[in-house]
Amino acid sequence: MTAAQHTHIKVRGLSVNYGTKRVLTNIHLDIHAGNVYGVIGPNGAGKSTLFKSILGLIDYNMGQIEVLGDDIDDVRKQIAYVPQKDEVDWKFPATVRDIVLMGRYPYKKLLQRINEEDNAIANEAMEQIGILNLANRQIGKLSGGQQQRVFIARALCQKADIFFLDEPFVGVDITTEEKIIAILKELAAQGKTILVVHHDLSTVDHYFDKVILLNQRLIAYGDTETTFVKENISKTYGPQLTILHKTGII
Repeated sequence: MTAAQHTHIKVRGLSVNYGTKRVLTNIHLDIHAGNVYGVIGPNGAGKSTLFKSILGLIDYNMGQIEVLGDDIDDVRKQIAYVPQKDEVDWKFPATVRDIVLMGRYPYKKLLQRINEEDNAIANEAMEQIGILNLANRQIGKLSGGQQQRVFIARALCQKADIFFLDEPFVGVDITTEEKIIAILKELAAQGKTILVVHHDLSTVDHYFDKVILLNQRLIAYGDTETTFVKENISKTYGPQLTILHKTGII
């Protein structure tokens, strides 16, 4: 079996409630290595909830989830997560280097210190994403695009096998966005699995190998070329589709 065929994540019958509100219903997915997946759907569709369920950050009501053939807690250091910007405390007194080096923590035993090798890996990640010159700057003093790049550099520093990025392009200029996508595609070519919550429908065809169309239920998933089509988009967005047409997004 090639890397591209290898199943990195299996989701079977996943259902999630927040209180009495059902957010996800009976989701079945096979996520294969060597692909960049776009997770697409309207606000409130359950995209972040899907991520947090797979990552074991929230409890789910029904279903089974397998990551790298195991329980998430047994493979967590192989999973990198870039959260939404509003989930980060930007006033925290940490530098760019401090945050990026957090990617090395899963490899450290209790009280074991960061060493030269860790610093070299962090420098490589920062250079790759174009923020090495910001290494000593406090994270709250960065622009929106720079802040996003810091957390992507942390994920690169972790040298994970699976990358979850929740709306990584919010506040990012188009040049940086395209640079990040190029890096993600390069990682996929190395057999990594990349999942990205994304809102700009106009770039889906260009950015993603495969798409997951979600609106509390799984509408469709598969190759972008055959799955990201008008019929499935219409089913995913429903009444919002008129607004998307009017704004020229699709």
